[in-house]
Amino acid sequence: MTTPRVRTSLAASALSVAVLASAGLVAVGGAAHADAPVAASAAAGGALSWGDCAASVKAADGQRCAVLSVPLDHADPTGPRIELAVSRLASARPEARRGTLIVIPGGPGGSGVQRLAQKGAALAKETGGAYGLVAFDPRGVGGSTKARCGLAAEDRWMVTVRSWPAADGSIAANAERARRIADACARNGGAVLRGLTTANQVRDMELLRQALGEEKVSAWATSYGTYVAARYAQEHPGRTDRWVLDSSADPDPRRVAYGWLADMAKGAEDRFPDFAAWASHPDRAGDGLRLADTPEGVRTLVLDLAARLDRAPRATTVPGAVLDGASFRQALQLALYSDAAFPAFALLVDQVLDPEASPVLPPELSGAMPDEAAAVTVGVICNDVDWPRSVPAYARAVAADRARYPLTGGMPANVTPCAFWKGGAVKKPVRLTDDGPSNILMIQNLRDPSTPHASGLRMRAALGDRARLVSVDRGGHGVYLTAAGGAGNACGDRTVTRFLLAGERPDTDVRC
Repeated sequence: MTTPRVRTSLAASALSVAVLASAGLVAVGGAAHADAPVAASAAAGGALSWGDCAASVKAADGQRCAVLSVPLDHADPTGPRIELAVSRLASARPEARRGTLIVIPGGPGGSGVQRLAQKGAALAKETGGAYGLVAFDPRGVGGSTKARCGLAAEDRWMVTVRSWPAADGSIAANAERARRIADACARNGGAVLRGLTTANQVRDMELLRQALGEEKVSAWATSYGTYVAARYAQEHPGRTDRWVLDSSADPDPRRVAYGWLADMAKGAEDRFPDFAAWASHPDRAGDGLRLADTPEGVRTLVLDLAARLDRAPRATTVPGAVLDGASFRQALQLALYSDAAFPAFALLVDQVLDPEASPVLPPELSGAMPDEAAAVTVGVICNDVDWPRSVPAYARAVAADRARYPLTGGMPANVTPCAFWKGGAVKKPVRLTDDGPSNILMIQNLRDPSTPHASGLRMRAALGDRARLVSVDRGGHGVYLTAAGGAGNACGDRTVTRFLLAGERPDTDVRC
């Protein structure tokens, strides 16, 4: 799973709920450059014609946009086609350019075009014009062809799409809603919805490479995007140059999607001590955000308030929206993505403590997401793999998860629409292997609320000698070029930048 306070990614999107385009002068291997439209094969959808980006993109200086036509069904390349929004930032130093780097967003549901607008300038500066930067909006996202499920507004709130159990831990209402969402998606989604898969994103990315005229491409992938990138590297190993996986998801076919959601419970427990230490620090007294004298006191307070809101939800500044235990816990989970979001959650705690205050919900919780966003949020994870079907088994898992991980209240183990998904997985997920060039650098925070460090270790094990892992002793989701937001650090940034510029990786896994 990209937002005013926290970057949307694997945990804030469909796993939860739920970049770019470029070029300099010379492509890797002497292929045609991407600064001008490049003649592409019919299979790749023809030439890319670059122009101004839509006003909604809020483009960075120099950012250009185009449309790539791809088959709706890659098994039928002459059949119906859909459009993908593509964007680029050309290298400002053509003499320094060594290739094209694709920025792959998280999600499912993250926009590559928007991520380029947000991160492109920083990445271009960090790499000194060594790359033209390219990204695209995956199917169902942003400016690309979208699917719809036709869901009622009450079924499109983050706390309903993500299936937070009732205050007493029961999941009957969750199961009923999940079945209703699955039925609506089957009824209204059609072939476009069924085409929302990781496998298709990989195929679309390969057609983008062809349309750019590049022999090889490099990549910086984050969150769910690391799974996309790893799949691409396995299926097109000869097309990969320098590959960066930032905040990796577990690629084990038995845990894809379903396991990602489950991992968020441990991720929250790993990360919460950072917030508790921050919120109990004497420095917080000066800004009125010190919640307790000790980290243990902060944890007790947060859990007590969640239980209080379970019993008696509060009206908020948003008409018709209430703050209950589920939305309070969801607000916490979002805040754990970045240290920069800590003050807003501490303020929310302070508002809950004041019986006269009207709590202010985070933007992500203050209304229903668009139907198209809800469709891609559930579509990819439900189309990619078969989920467990037994509602009683989910109920047992929720009870165990609530006891072990009280901060997340059983949500990561709960039933989703995937339990009732018509047709199940489009295809079985593939197992990643260590067969391919050793050109992958992974970077992972030790305390990530969405893709825990343990998830990164599983990706590392799957890739074997193809990869090296840089573990960063920080908290938050996303590492590279995020130090200003409270994640990442100079050591991690230097290691990734050195790899992108000179191809140098540590000889072994390292810790920053």
